[in-house]
Amino acid sequence: MKNILPLAAAAAALSLAACNNEPEVIDTRPRDPYAAELANAAPVELPPAMKASVSFRCKDNSLLYVDFFQGDKLANLRTEKGGTPTALTAEEAGQPLTAEGYSLTGDEENITVKVPGKDEMTCHV
Repeated sequence: MKNILPLAAAAAALSLAACNNEPEVIDTRPRDPYAAELANAAPVELPPAMKASVSFRCKDNSLLYVDFFQGDKLANLRTEKGGTPTALTAEEAGQPLTAEGYSLTGDEENITVKVPGKDEMTCHV
């Protein structure tokens, strides 16, 4: 009898180990048709965060409004306070930020800028 008891306990443990105690999950929602595309998609690079938004007074007494972004490869330039921004970009940090007819170098304190229809000028905070 002493030999049968350990064997019965082992058989009971083995039979319980084979049971799947997880509940069956039933999902009635339709499958996502883009699931495979999303799983294989390249990682997305988020746009940089804004570093500073600065108003500059230029040599010709005009005002420029510049939004500088982290990474120093993007800035938005506006020639009017509520105007449409022009995105200026650079391939590498430290290079001039450019767009068609525009060029900007400098930082949040002083810039040198070229705007279409005007000569290159310096601007300060």
